Amino acid sequence: MTTTTSSRGRRRAPTRMERAAGKAAALQRPRVILALLLLLGLTCVMLLDGYLRAEVGGDERVRDGASASKVPDKVLNGGPILTFRNGKPVTQTIPKKTIVLTFDDGPNPTYTPTVLKILKKYDVPGTFFLVGSMVSRYPDIVKQMVAQGEEVGIHTFTHVDLSYQSDARIKREMEQTQLALAGAAGITTTLFRAPYSSETDAIDNYSYPVYKKLGASGYTSVFVDTDSDDWKQPGVAKIIKWATPSGTSGSSVLFHDAGGVRSQTMKALPKYIEKMKAKGYTFTTVSGAIAKNNSGARPVTSTGAAAGTSTGNVEAGAQPSAAPSAAQSGAPAGTAGTGAANGQTPVDSAVGGAGGTNGSGTGNGSGSRRTSVLQGAHREATGMTLYEGKALIYAVTVAEWVVPGLAAGLTVVGVAVMSRFGMMLILARRHYRQRNKRRFSWGPTVTRPVTVIVPAYNEKECIANTLESLAKSTHPIEVIVVDDGSSDGTSEIAREAARSFGMTNVRVIRQENAGKPAALNNGVRSASYDIVVMMDGDTVFEPDTVRHLVQPFADPEVGAVAGNAKVGNRNTIIGAWQHIEYVMGFNLDRRMYDLLRCMPTIPGAIGAFRREAVLQVGGMSEDTLAEDTDITIAMHREGWRVVYQEHAKAWTEAPASLKQLWSQRYRWSYGTMQALWKHRKSLTDKGPSGRFGRVGMPLVVIFQIITPVFAPLIDVFTVYSMIFVDFWASLAMWFAVLGIQLLCAAYAFRLDREKYRYLLMMPLQQLAYRQMMYLVLIHSSITALTGGRLRWQKLKRTGEVGTPAGAS
Repeated sequence: MTTTTSSRGRRRAPTRMERAAGKAAALQRPRVILALLLLLGLTCVMLLDGYLRAEVGGDERVRDGASASKVPDKVLNGGPILTFRNGKPVTQTIPKKTIVLTFDDGPNPTYTPTVLKILKKYDVPGTFFLVGSMVSRYPDIVKQMVAQGEEVGIHTFTHVDLSYQSDARIKREMEQTQLALAGAAGITTTLFRAPYSSETDAIDNYSYPVYKKLGASGYTSVFVDTDSDDWKQPGVAKIIKWATPSGTSGSSVLFHDAGGVRSQTMKALPKYIEKMKAKGYTFTTVSGAIAKNNSGARPVTSTGAAAGTSTGNVEAGAQPSAAPSAAQSGAPAGTAGTGAANGQTPVDSAVGGAGGTNGSGTGNGSGSRRTSVLQGAHREATGMTLYEGKALIYAVTVAEWVVPGLAAGLTVVGVAVMSRFGMMLILARRHYRQRNKRRFSWGPTVTRPVTVIVPAYNEKECIANTLESLAKSTHPIEVIVVDDGSSDGTSEIAREAARSFGMTNVRVIRQENAGKPAALNNGVRSASYDIVVMMDGDTVFEPDTVRHLVQPFADPEVGAVAGNAKVGNRNTIIGAWQHIEYVMGFNLDRRMYDLLRCMPTIPGAIGAFRREAVLQVGGMSEDTLAEDTDITIAMHREGWRVVYQEHAKAWTEAPASLKQLWSQRYRWSYGTMQALWKHRKSLTDKGPSGRFGRVGMPLVVIFQIITPVFAPLIDVFTVYSMIFVDFWASLAMWFAVLGIQLLCAAYAFRLDREKYRYLLMMPLQQLAYRQMMYLVLIHSSITALTGGRLRWQKLKRTGEVGTPAGAS
């Protein structure tokens, strides 16, 4: 707050307006800080939720068929329990007529409680190998599991193949799962089973070093002798048959209590237990089997058989007497050492010492001797390990509530996008008038032949329609179909279609599956002409499309041309929503970018390039998932002009389901972010490259990334205002925003001579479709910021887009 000084030098008191302004300024800072903290909090919650669901940082690679030449034979041919003593592997088998029931991938809120009830009913113990992310989401189930006397082991935090991961990632997977166990049940564990593992003979040169490192840190790796293969859902009878060991041999048997539909497993488990008990088998845990092997006594079973003594070494499922630090082992600080390390006898340690537990996680020695030996791998979590674990569980609980709540509460788009609509209306009108003048011309008419490249991967439903449309082209063309390793006979269908249409100008090139960029580059290298037209294998052209598309190349400055892609399957709700989006995007967005000379993307469905320009920028890059955006920006940076040709129309088949639409837009938005990041140096470049960096890139970042990302927060504030501030004023604002969007859409439809009837779907589009698009962009932003991976996904095609005349 400021005060004023009179002409005589005396200070006077601030006026009421000045005092109000000062108070407003004082309040502004904490509000800004609070808003930033709220944004940071929501971002952290979303990151955590994405990580728990393996969407951020997820890795779905699974190694198969690798060599095992470096794995010792005694490991490959040994028992299912693997430890390391002084760096040397030690394996153990399950005692005869003994079953170790193991369950992978849980906990699951539907099936794991059912398994626990079955085990309790039959007084049978089990060993559960838990996924840390699931533990943190369902801690009460794990707490009940441990209290009931079951043994637990680690199955990593995000269920990744550790043979592909770095040492840091492996350590993180183990530590985070230990923290989840500590927060859920107050324990940590020394048992480990790797995801996608089975019997010991499946250990290879890549996974063996992982087991060796974990073994050196005190972990016991557990494999299986008998796999029920219940994940295949073969039927109850086969699950029981496959889970039954041969003869009287003991076995570590694998079932699943999560990871899919497990109703057959729930029906098979009680019958299997009854069958094996009738055959004289007893049931125990991994630690119980180890205890019997080490003591030579009868196995520790659910019937209260005499407990054998455990040795307290690695073989007994405990950490080595010289317990490694948390930094070395991946086990959090606060994990108690073994009984041997604390001067106790092994049995004392198992029953109630620092390394034991009574089944409830208290470790106070009040539990039964049988239960403590069955849970011999458990360690009481103390100190920071316990508190960090509880903090993790609390954070996950918040994420589980906040993220779905935020998604459900989104209802309107933010007012921040209104400036974009205003700019598009003004520039689109100018562009239309300029390009549709009678005297407008790109230069001499382009009549020379061009090459049309059609990359195709499993396009048997569409490729014939695509070639049929090209057969009617009024411009001379050669057609190159690049079959990118299709397995559905795409190339044969293409050749037969070319023969039936009398097309002697079609070449079909087959290549090993290498992705769309590689297929396009192959086509460019094989092209006979200096202009190449690129289209998708599910797209059809109008007869005059190629002729209109190549006319801008009369201007020697033009290096690429973007055509007008239109939705062919628009007669469904989802198709109509995308039709509105396409018309607005191409008629408003691209006209604006064209005038500003900063076109960010040439659509993959229809685009034309000078062959020399493509080769100049290095061809289609595989660096990003949006190769069309990548090459467009690269051409700007090389000084080529990229323009939009509204009269060159292509009809494409849009995703027909919300799931396919989500996958496609997730890839598009994430790929765009990759391309922008790749070309970030254009912000400081000079000349044409700098023009795109200073004009085009900020527009794309502001209007296609930042504004939509923050729009959900604006939506939440709008709903809050409707409920707690002024319902009618907030509702009127919502309708005002909708009215502006309808105006923009109607103008775009007019420019492209489309029927207005589809605009009746726009209110519903704003309530549902637009909100989903915002969520997709938020999801992509989080993935980009955290370095997550995204697989290429092939959309299912129906071939319903046949001829342009049918799409009106």
